[in-house]
Amino acid sequence: MRPVVIGTRASALSRCQTELVRQQLAQRFPERTFELKLLTAQADRNPELPLTAMSGEGVFVKELEAALVAGEVDLAVHSLKDLPTQISDGLTLAAITRREDPRDALVSRSGASLTELPDGARVGTSSLRRRSQLQHARRGLAMLDIRGNVDTRLRKLDEGRYDAIVLAACGLIRLGLDGQITQYLEPEVMLPEPGQGAVAIEARARDAELVRMLAQLDDADTRACVEAERAFLRCLGGGCRVPIAALGRIEAGGLRLDGAVLDPDGSRRLGGRQAGRPNEADVVGQRLAREMLAQGAADLLKSHE
Repeated sequence: MRPVVIGTRASALSRCQTELVRQQLAQRFPERTFELKLLTAQADRNPELPLTAMSGEGVFVKELEAALVAGEVDLAVHSLKDLPTQISDGLTLAAITRREDPRDALVSRSGASLTELPDGARVGTSSLRRRSQLQHARRGLAMLDIRGNVDTRLRKLDEGRYDAIVLAACGLIRLGLDGQITQYLEPEVMLPEPGQGAVAIEARARDAELVRMLAQLDDADTRACVEAERAFLRCLGGGCRVPIAALGRIEAGGLRLDGAVLDPDGSRRLGGRQAGRPNEADVVGQRLAREMLAQGAADLLKSHE
């Protein structure tokens, strides 16, 4: 029986996430062999180019999906936040594994928290969502772009190019670098990107046996939360160029979804909350999007066009 080939980006975090998936599959299906194939994404070929300058969505996933469609790999492992809200024809989101901490994390050279950073402190982030929420929560910071994998960003911080940087906490945790976190940014200060902290496994929809295998890795609570977040994002028509944030949580058996849309400079923030049953995640996301639009989110979204 031939090996199952798993496609992944070559970054340390992507390899780490994919190795965790490979281990889970190997434990459940010891009769099968699972191999990793490293691929280079568009965004990885231009590590210093701002994400907003790149064309369209999916700059981290297009090459993996192309290899999947071409039969070069049998499944592809992604950070779910990198996946466009519309899955490509012929592919399916076969599994979403249990979510790691979805919060963002501040790493500062001095150990200062967000409120303790002095005016003019240089904070590095490549995310409009993070930048706008930071500016909304704390005026007087100098926001600078930063690109590269986790190790590269931490190195740039150590070199003194920044006074602090903001990263997804899940990446630092998975790489064993959570000891460097100065402060976890709570959702009240910074809502995460839809899907942040979750790992997605794509497969060809026609590969029924493999899809059934991957279903054993699916975490129902995580899927409900991120489906609500992605429905919210999809209905607002947003992507990496728009500061849209959302976080779904399962509480007392129900689904709670918080979301926000912001001006680029953080001067205006629209927020809301919807709740429902986990099996109506898509509906909950759509309801929250309509609530945001009723508050005037369309005007904020137009300012980014």
